[in-house]
Amino acid sequence: MYSRLSELRPLRLDTVAAIVGLVLALALLPLRFFASQLYLETVPLILGTACVLYLVSLYQGANSTSLPTLPSGVAMALPSIVLAGLSALVALTVIQGARTPLFFGVASVLGTLVIGQILFVNDRELHPGILLLQIVAFAFVFRFTALYATPGYIGIDIWTHTELTQAILDEGSVGGISHDKHYASPFYHLLVASSSVLYDVSLRTALYLSVGIAMPLSVLLVYATANLLVSARWATLATALFALASHVSMWGMHLIPTSLGLVFFLAMVYSLIRVMRIEYTIRDFALLVLFSVAVILTHQVSTFIMLVLLAAAFLAQIVFEIDPLGLTRVDTSVFRSKKPVNLIGLVVFNFGLTIFVWSLTPYGDQSFLATVMSFFSQTIEESAGFLNIASDSGDADPDEAAQAATTLLDQVVPYVDALGFLFLLGVTFVGCLYVVHRRRAEQSVFTLLLAAAFMLVFVLGLPMFGIRNFIPTRWFAFLFAPMAILGAIGLRTMVRGLEPRIVVSVLLIFVLVYPGAMILAVESNSENPIFDDHHEQLAYNEAELAAVDSIGELTGSQTGSEIREDQRIHTDHPYQTLFWRTGAYPRSGIGTATVPDGGVADHEYTVYRSTQSTDAVYFTDADGNGRIEQIDQPQLCRPDQATVYTNGEVTMCAAGPGSG
Repeated sequence: MYSRLSELRPLRLDTVAAIVGLVLALALLPLRFFASQLYLETVPLILGTACVLYLVSLYQGANSTSLPTLPSGVAMALPSIVLAGLSALVALTVIQGARTPLFFGVASVLGTLVIGQILFVNDRELHPGILLLQIVAFAFVFRFTALYATPGYIGIDIWTHTELTQAILDEGSVGGISHDKHYASPFYHLLVASSSVLYDVSLRTALYLSVGIAMPLSVLLVYATANLLVSARWATLATALFALASHVSMWGMHLIPTSLGLVFFLAMVYSLIRVMRIEYTIRDFALLVLFSVAVILTHQVSTFIMLVLLAAAFLAQIVFEIDPLGLTRVDTSVFRSKKPVNLIGLVVFNFGLTIFVWSLTPYGDQSFLATVMSFFSQTIEESAGFLNIASDSGDADPDEAAQAATTLLDQVVPYVDALGFLFLLGVTFVGCLYVVHRRRAEQSVFTLLLAAAFMLVFVLGLPMFGIRNFIPTRWFAFLFAPMAILGAIGLRTMVRGLEPRIVVSVLLIFVLVYPGAMILAVESNSENPIFDDHHEQLAYNEAELAAVDSIGELTGSQTGSEIREDQRIHTDHPYQTLFWRTGAYPRSGIGTATVPDGGVADHEYTVYRSTQSTDAVYFTDADGNGRIEQIDQPQLCRPDQATVYTNGEVTMCAAGPGSG
């Protein structure tokens, strides 16, 4: 049956896939009436549009008319304009003391100029090296200006990892974190600690000189990977799409093990595609094994994502070995025909090593593997169900925020946050349709296609069933790697297949919207959100940092067992996390304040900061649900409370003798 099916020449897999995708998009449209969720409303439209554009490109055939290109003088001047603009971004940050809306506006224009060069410069004046220089320089400036303008760190988890790294330095060995789950995956902490000793600098500076520098440089791995599949123009485009992506920028500023895990993941993707595209040697395969082990020893979530990639590669191998649809008849003018690489040994080794390491990793009262399996089983039993969209009050995910939208701006902001991802998703769908053509199918591109599909299931699919155990927000940056490559292939497909006027319209919309959408997304500006009434600020000023240390000293830095319920300190989220993550106050002794609508908090000890009256912070309501709220100082620090600490911006209040 397989042999007869593979000889059915008229069967066009890409055409069938496009028609199936269009039908699926139409079938998914009614789901918006059963659940209010951003991706339920937008992904079917994106999928349907991508399928229609691809089918139109097949109907119109090859595009023989050359597209308009930039004049030579403009093409030669643009690199200098971009580099001058990047210098202006640095100057703006120094002068204004923060990355302001003006900064992000200029950055959006510069991103548009970079992608515009890639798409509209003619072949003679296309210089990949100069374009890559602009992309890497943009990545450095965009990230390091945020790090420069932030007194402490950006993000929440980073404070815990700093404490763990300090424990390694104090102990002189990894035994300093033997109580923590990172004990079995300590590469990040060892790298930062050793950098601090080697350079004789603080942990903060060591972090920026190690992981901070590695993050923007790692985008070159996307170029190296894409260049194994497509020409330099489109490989450069894939690099730009990845470098500008919101979540990629976030992990370049919130520098935690996820960041280093992403670097090693990109190196592994390059090594994996390389062994599939060349006549590899033992050295090439050894590098693949080395990078996979590095991921395992760096971060658990990154490890699971890597295993998903390996599963996709192994499935691609099986498909091409069985070959039910004649996929081995590859057009060598598109991809070089090559026998599928046998990955069974690599897959077994990595799965085995992961299970072994996770079995030895402490997490709670048992191993990391046992705890994770327990949490997952509990979720399946108690909360999983179709369209049972899980939510997290402390999460600012755009799809969840859309559910609580009230004003016009409330409704628009979640779509602004997701717009860049949706644009990239659309061109990725087109790229996927292109590579499933049996004449273009090859193990490497099928690996990227299957990896993107599997990862989208974890990012978009499982949360719709109430399953968020795999921390889907951590997956986006990893997902953007195969999406950027497939997206570049998708744009190339439309350029070659669509009528020129349609091509120019599509490219102009993409060039004008994608960079700005990614830069305006909350992940790209979490240290100083553009929409500060809708997204919490994940960075603190000098007064807020000093207050945490002072309050810790004032209270005697008690242990959790010494604190009674009536001694718990309450403040907003995320500020409350800073107390226990820095060790100033135990986790059991700090919590998010409950502030009823229009009412006052009823807590013995509270901490007010001026940000609570001006920006978006989280409090809980009377039912215990988290919500973004702006309050006045008397709502948290009541008149009947005594002020025990203040520095002008942060005030700690305690119940007075006559209160209650």
